[in-house]
Amino acid sequence: MKLGDFSALAKNYINRPAYDTVLIEKIMEHMGVNIADIAIADVGAGTGKLTKVLAEMGCLKISAVEPNDEMRKEGILYTKDFQQIIWSKGTGEETGLPDNCVNLVTMASSFHWTDPNKSLPEFSRILKDGGYFSIMWNTRDIASSKLHTEIENIIYEVAPDIKRVSSGNASHTKNWEEVLVSTGHFKNVKFIETSYTEHMSKERYMGIWRSVNDVRAQAGEEKFGLILKKIEQKLSDIDALDVPYKMRSWTVRKAK
Repeated sequence: MKLGDFSALAKNYINRPAYDTVLIEKIMEHMGVNIADIAIADVGAGTGKLTKVLAEMGCLKISAVEPNDEMRKEGILYTKDFQQIIWSKGTGEETGLPDNCVNLVTMASSFHWTDPNKSLPEFSRILKDGGYFSIMWNTRDIASSKLHTEIENIIYEVAPDIKRVSSGNASHTKNWEEVLVSTGHFKNVKFIETSYTEHMSKERYMGIWRSVNDVRAQAGEEKFGLILKKIEQKLSDIDALDVPYKMRSWTVRKAK
């Protein structure tokens, strides 16, 4: 499996948690707008986890942009009941959207896959004057749970050289404040963090692990299979578990 290729993982993405509406409401409050009055481009939309939440909250129009055919196929199916969502193929560097067409661009758990020197100018291009760009991640709050700390340690026991790519976790996040203003297209970084707990079956939890790309691509199939086996052994005596999450977002305003 190649790093960043989610083709074989798309069907397991249904197991991942959706994005917390409290965070979205705080972003709207920061922008000073009602979500029902704006158009949003959800870039790197994947299987539509954030896209659907935005639609359920009443967003006027959503352009869901996703480069991977399998992920986009699952996303179209997942959001089929929402007529305001229009799916298209594109990347953070080349969205394929018109100039000045949206009030907000979002990237949920995907900005770390882009080249900011190309994606930031592209997002500025498609944003209306005074528009906003928001990146966010929905990560397990590992430090708050002994069980999830032990599960995370399993990865490094099996594959000690692994370097996690998903950057929402504070322990391996980039300095997004610097990255987001680095090209001069955006200004005024606003950081927002919310916490919540999701109760899920062991089967669903393991499904989330099977949707992870960075560990699998770096460890290889044999070691990744061993990681999954050890996690299952750790959870052998339980049928369901509470998973603590932290949602983190960084929002900037168009400067030009």
